[in-house]
Amino acid sequence: MYAQFEGFWLNLSEFLLFFVAAAVLTLIFVVVYTRVTRHNELTLIKQNSTAAALAFSGSLVGFALPLASTMINSVTVVEMVLWGSIALVVQVLVYLILRLPMPRLSARIDEGEVAAGIWLGTCSIVGGILNAAAMTT
Repeated sequence: MYAQFEGFWLNLSEFLLFFVAAAVLTLIFVVVYTRVTRHNELTLIKQNSTAAALAFSGSLVGFALPLASTMINSVTVVEMVLWGSIALVVQVLVYLILRLPMPRLSARIDEGEVAAGIWLGTCSIVGGILNAAAMTT
């Protein structure tokens, strides 16, 4: 009977390790991403900016998708953290690349332009989907 619970506790501890590592990576993503962008997402969201909320939500989902993919496919927490770090870099690069065709992207979000927020959020999700798919090969 003890052997049944031994496996459970081992699985639970592994779950907690992966979950906490993913939560920490997500917090790191939020800090890094909000420092890289030229607009202050959290302040704008607190001011009820739909554009900022859409853009930031898309970026967060775009990061979480490959992070979840790497959680599923990683054997160790170290492996997950390494691939999660790559997901973070890719998501930041998505934002920087999107500024090329739209140099005033952050200013437009700062001004509350919902279309700019939708575009950034959607492109961030697409980047995350492609990133997640690439991590499964």
